[in-house]
Order: sequence, then structure tokens, then C-alpha cells
Amino acid sequence: MRIISAPDYATMSRQAANLISAQVIIKPDCVLGLATGGTPVGVYKQLVNWYEKGDLDFSKVHTVNLDEYIGLPVTHPQSYRSFMNENLFHHVNIPIENTNVPNGNAHNMEAECLRYEELIDSLGGVDMQLLGIGNTGHIGFNEPHDRFDTITHVVQLNEVTIKANARFFESEEQVPRRAITMGIQTIMKAQKIVLVANGENKAEILEQALFGPINPQIPASILQLHRDVTVFADEAALSVIREKHIQAID
Repeated sequence: MRIISAPDYATMSRQAANLISAQVIIKPDCVLGLATGGTPVGVYKQLVNWYEKGDLDFSKVHTVNLDEYIGLPVTHPQSYRSFMNENLFHHVNIPIENTNVPNGNAHNMEAECLRYEELIDSLGGVDMQLLGIGNTGHIGFNEPHDRFDTITHVVQLNEVTIKANARFFESEEQVPRRAITMGIQTIMKAQKIVLVANGENKAEILEQALFGPINPQIPASILQLHRDVTVFADEAALSVIREKHIQAID
């Protein structure tokens, strides 16, 4: 695992986008696993900027998103399909049929979970997976749990996660209580993982996830066992790690 420090959010976003762009250039038909939330927005903005300058070509790329709310129409501005369209897909030359987000409105959610797993396998797996980290240590919508071996599944959202996501809605009551998410096992199959984190509110959980015991109660701690993880974080998010493990930071 490499931990790369950035002085601010913009630099962190550019550094992470640079690694993703290298993946696209090296393997034009790669499969990118993508994340939503506030942290990846700067990464997508940078990728769009490089595409507009003619530096990137997404025409052969396939994408699979981590998760989606259950019961939220895809046209809702806070659906993760809408998020991806607004922040990336509609601004680059990726064929929309090459983009995949779990269907949170499927009639049979169990069948949808299996379909999504089969889809990822049919694409040959994920070459590079982008992750954020939640306040509970969740990755995707994998909340604290008693085991790590989940594949794509339906999850009941933690109250901490609901409160954190309420900022994107008019009220906390509007935040969906359930979501469909890639499981930990699914995420860990990715060839490479890029984790981005910013802000002082992520400092404690980031240190616990990267340096604490590997424990399903902190889902992101499983990343310690992955063979190729790069963490990009700003100084605020790295403040606790810098205090306790300064030698680990590049």
C-alpha cells in the first residue's frame, strides 16, 4: 500500500485522476470501478478536463459503479446514475451502454445482485477501482458487519451514513434507507484500488482503516490485504496518520 500526501483537495484529486488516466492510456478498453459522493467529484472534474484537451479517450472504456440507492428513480438528481451522468459520463466520449450502475428499482433485488456480479465477471473484472471512505469506514455501501465475504448485496444504511448523506437531500427523511452495493469480496477482486480521502473528519477513521486491526466493523480495513492499493489524501485527512505513522506517507 502506498499513501500519497497532497497539500489540498485539488492536488489530491489531480494525483488520483493521473493514476486513473494512466490506466486508460495503458489499456484503452479497461474496466473502471467508480464511486460517488463528494470526494470523487474533483477526480471526475480533472478527467473531464483532460478529455476536453484531447489527452484522454474513453470510447472503449467500460465502467461499473459501486452502488445505488434502492427506490430512488434514476432521474432523481441524487440517484447515483444521475450523479455519474452529471459529473463524468455526459462530458466524455464513453458510450452510455458501456456504463453500468446497479438497478435500485429492480423488481427482484436478489436477482439484480446476481446479475451485477455476472456482469462484472463478463467484463473480465475490474482493472482499477476508485473508492472513497465513509465515516463508519464503509467502502461502497458496505457498512460495519460481522464478515467480509459479501458479494453484491442489499444493505440497510447505517444512521451515521444517512446523516452524512443528508447534505445532498432537502432533509434527512428523504435519504433512502436501503441501497444495493458491490460487496467486499467483489471490491477486493479489482486488480488495482485507488482510495481518496479528504477533510479532518476522515482522519481518525482513515488511520483505523489503514493501520488498525483488520475488522469487518471497519470495512475499509480489509484493504490492508490487497496487493495494489494507492491512497491519496489531503493533509487534513492524514493528520492522525502523520502523527502516528509519518514514515508510511510518501
